[in-house]
Amino acid sequence: MSDISTLKQSFKGDIVTPDDADYKAAIARWAITAERRARVVAFIKDTDDVALALKYARTNNLQVAIRCGGHSPAGSSSVEDGLVVDLSRYFNYAVVDPEKRTVRVGGGSLWETVEKETIKHGLATVAGTVNHTGVSGLLLGGGYGFLTSQHGTAVDNLLQATIVTADGTALTLSDTENPDLFWAIRGGGSNFGVCTEFVLRLHPQRTTVFAGLVIFPPDVLDALMAALYQWWPNAKDNEGLMQIFGRDPAGRDCIILSLFYNGSEEEGRESFKRFYDLKPVFDGAREIPFEAVNSAANDIFAHGSGYYLKSVYQPGPQVELAKSAFKRLSELNAAPGNEIQHFLMFEYIPLRKVLSVPQNATAHLRTGCNLVACALKWTNNTPGIGQAARLAAHELTNIFTAADSQVSDARKLGYGNLRESVTAPTGKRVFDDSSSRTLFGPNYPRLQRLKAKYDPENVFSKWFVIVPNSEA
Repeated sequence: MSDISTLKQSFKGDIVTPDDADYKAAIARWAITAERRARVVAFIKDTDDVALALKYARTNNLQVAIRCGGHSPAGSSSVEDGLVVDLSRYFNYAVVDPEKRTVRVGGGSLWETVEKETIKHGLATVAGTVNHTGVSGLLLGGGYGFLTSQHGTAVDNLLQATIVTADGTALTLSDTENPDLFWAIRGGGSNFGVCTEFVLRLHPQRTTVFAGLVIFPPDVLDALMAALYQWWPNAKDNEGLMQIFGRDPAGRDCIILSLFYNGSEEEGRESFKRFYDLKPVFDGAREIPFEAVNSAANDIFAHGSGYYLKSVYQPGPQVELAKSAFKRLSELNAAPGNEIQHFLMFEYIPLRKVLSVPQNATAHLRTGCNLVACALKWTNNTPGIGQAARLAAHELTNIFTAADSQVSDARKLGYGNLRESVTAPTGKRVFDDSSSRTLFGPNYPRLQRLKAKYDPENVFSKWFVIVPNSEA
C-alpha cells in the first residue's frame, strides 16, 4: 500500500483526508443522501494531478468517483472508502472566444458560470434547467434545457474535450482527434475517464427573455391539461415549459408552470395566452436577463436536503394519467406524519432539433418522448425515509407506464442523468449492466468495445456501468 504522503509530495492540488478540518465540506453534496465517506479527496490542478490520483487509487485498490458539481442524488460523484477526483475547486471557469463562438469550460464548472460569461457576448449554449448543476455530469449524459428546441442537446454542442483515461494518459478528443472516444463520451457519461475541459459551441442569444413561474389552483387542472394538450403539438422552437405538481410555499396543492419564451414579454404572453386565460393565482413570469432563467427553481431544489429522483418517458401529454397522478401526489403530501415533499415534473420542450441528429451520431440515445420526473425532498434524514421516498417515486411514475402493455424498457428507465442509486453506501461495486443495455440501446456493443480499449479494468464505474467486451 502506498502512503498518502508520497502522493502529496508531487501533487499540485489539495489532498483532503478524514483527519483534515475541511473534510466534511469536501465530501458534502447537493443531496445529503449522496454523501459518502471517501478515504481521499483529490482536488486536482491539472491533468498530471489526475494521473497521479488514478495511480494512487490503482495501487491501493480504491474505487474512483469523479466530482464536478456533486449534483447526483444517486451518489455517482461520491464513494465510500475510495478516492474522489474533484474538479470543483480549480476547474470552475468559462473562457469565451466571441470570434469563433466557442467557450472553453473547466470540467468542474457549474452551468451558472457558463451562462453568465457567455451572455456577456450575446451568446449561449444549451444548459440544464437548474444552474447550480455541474457541467460535466449533465453534458456527458446528454443534457436538455430550454434551448434544446433550438440547438439540440448539450452534448450536440460539444466540439472538443480533454480527458485523462484510466492509465493516466491525457488525450484531446474531437471529430478529428480520437474520434472513437469522442463519440463514446457524448452520452457515455463518466465511463471513460476524467474530463478536465470542454469546448462548447455558442449561438447568438438575446440578453432578455420571457420566463418565470406561474401558479394555478387545483380546480383548473382539467382546463389546464386541455390547454396543454392543445398547445403542445404546435409549440414553437423558441418556447417551452415545465409543468410541476406540488405545493406552494403556504402548503397548498398547486400546479406550477415554468414558462420560457425566447423573445419579448409581449410575445411570450401572447404565445402562452391559453394558460393565462385560466387566471393563475400567482404570475412570476416576466422579461428577465437570460442568465437568470435557470435559477428559477434553485430555492426549491437547494443544497443540503435529502433527495430521491426517478424518471420515465411519456409520448406527449397524458391527460387522464396526469390527473390521476396529481390526485395521488396530493394524498401523499397530505398523509399524517409525512416528512417528504413530493413533486412531479413534466418537461415540454420541442424535440425536433434533437431528433434531426442520427441515433448513432453520439452514444446518447434519443427517445423522442417527454420526460416525467418525480423529485422527492426531505430535511431530516431519518431511518427508513429513503425507502419510503423510493416507493413513492415508483408509485407515481408507474402511473405513466403501467397502463400501457406495450411500453418499452427505455420509457420505464427514463433519463440517464436522473438515475436511481444502484451502489450501496457501503461502497460495494455493482456491475449489473442490464439498465445500461436499455439506456444505450443499439449503441451499447460499441461502447463495450471502447470500454475494453480505454478502461478494461472498469476503473470508472459509478454511472451506468459498461462491461468491457472487445468482441461485443
